[in-house]
Amino acid sequence: MRCVIMQPTYLPWLGYFDLIRRADIFVYLDHVQFERQSWQQRNRIRNRDGEMLLSIPVIHGTGLSGQSIRDVKIDNSRNTLKKHLTSIKLYYSKSLNFNKLFPEVEKIYSGKIQYLIDFNLEIIQIGIKYLGISKNFMFSSKMDVQGNRVEALIDICKKTGADTYLSPVGSKQYIDENNIFAENHITLEYQQFAHPIYKQINYNDFISHLAFIDYLFNIDMETASGFGTFKTSY
Repeated sequence: MRCVIMQPTYLPWLGYFDLIRRADIFVYLDHVQFERQSWQQRNRIRNRDGEMLLSIPVIHGTGLSGQSIRDVKIDNSRNTLKKHLTSIKLYYSKSLNFNKLFPEVEKIYSGKIQYLIDFNLEIIQIGIKYLGISKNFMFSSKMDVQGNRVEALIDICKKTGADTYLSPVGSKQYIDENNIFAENHITLEYQQFAHPIYKQINYNDFISHLAFIDYLFNIDMETASGFGTFKTSY
């Protein structure tokens, strides 16, 4: 059984959803420390200048340093989510699937969600729905995970009964520092994902690795679930 363990990120790229569809069990890593200015709170969309970074402000201050991902609250006093929604509407209003997709995006952005993880999970559910993914999800905060970094990944795999761990390539450096998968009888695989190229509204060029909504706004929904190509390396 193949396990994938990922932090819940903001408007993830298509490769994130490829990891979900390739997993037998997908675990949201929500008990670890929140990293400011990470993909947990920011991502990129397409605009007329190329790309635009959207970043969600969170509440921080005395006593809040070192918070776990599950405990981080959005700073709704700054109306940033409303601004993000305005940008999405502006730059995707002429896209193929705007009328179909935007009302669902708008509902989430207008909901005054308090916790960042809840907001990210609501957004991720849109991708799961339109990309035709059906999975059961677990949360590391419910598992009493032991150890840090690689040790934690091993512990989660054992708790879920997984004998294979699929990792994004970006994690290879820190895994190599303490690669104890083999001695724990767990096969380690690395995702190799070929991002699809598609027409981004009326732009002549293509920018890869944007937020998944860029893909959903622009492609034929009937073929959405066939996104990208995949193989693994060891």
